[in-house]
Amino acid sequence: MSKRNTQSAKTAARERLRAEREREAKRAKVKRQVTVAVSVVAVLAAAGGIGYAVVQANKPGHWEAVKDQKLVKPANTTGADGTTVVIGKSSAKKTLAMYEDPRCPVCAAFEQSVGQTVKKDVDEGKFKIQFVGATFIDTNIPGEGSRNALSALGAALNVSPEAFLEYKAALYSAKYHPDEQDDKFKDDAYLLKIADTVGALKNNAAFEKAVKDGTYDKWALVMSDKFNTDGQKYNFQGTPTLVMDGKKVTGADGKNAPMSVDEFNTAVDKALKG
Repeated sequence: MSKRNTQSAKTAARERLRAEREREAKRAKVKRQVTVAVSVVAVLAAAGGIGYAVVQANKPGHWEAVKDQKLVKPANTTGADGTTVVIGKSSAKKTLAMYEDPRCPVCAAFEQSVGQTVKKDVDEGKFKIQFVGATFIDTNIPGEGSRNALSALGAALNVSPEAFLEYKAALYSAKYHPDEQDDKFKDDAYLLKIADTVGALKNNAAFEKAVKDGTYDKWALVMSDKFNTDGQKYNFQGTPTLVMDGKKVTGADGKNAPMSVDEFNTAVDKALKG
């Protein structure tokens, strides 16, 4: 082989090697660019996901948003905000204010023990009752069943005072009232199931729509505010609390609401004479 041919072969080999290196460099560059692009997309996607989560987390919850909604007052209420709910004969001279939280187990025990006596006294004109709803258990436990049930009670009140009282009794009944820790009243379906036991509410399309739409959600919040205001005024925080003529009506212990028929009769008779 001539020197010329040998030199040409070496030159060709170097050229092939150079070209191969250039191709390899280009492939490596493209690979790096793709990797960077994928990484950027992944970072942006993650950031977007985090951003979305942050936005969702900072969105006001349902009950927070309700504060800005228009107040709809149930029928059969009075007062500027519809928070005066008085039931009974107009001839009754005195009014017994009853403060209750729908999730309150002691309220349920009171209703189961004394509820029929209260209704009998109201029907006979012994006194009127004024209902004030509370929702503090939703904050303490927490949950939303107190507010949701109070809103549903507003829907029942809009039907009639009688439907309201029957529905309240059903909510507090041993059959349907949940454990304080169990927030079952947050479920509209459960509230409507209980309402089916009340003649005026069963298959009542307007009532059902009001419950599902949360028509009286704002009213429930305003009513709860009244409980807080009255609690400061009359020096109480819990439920059930009974007040007549600005004074608490208590059982034998002089502190808590009377929890038996005998205690209730004694306490109310004393208040009526006061």
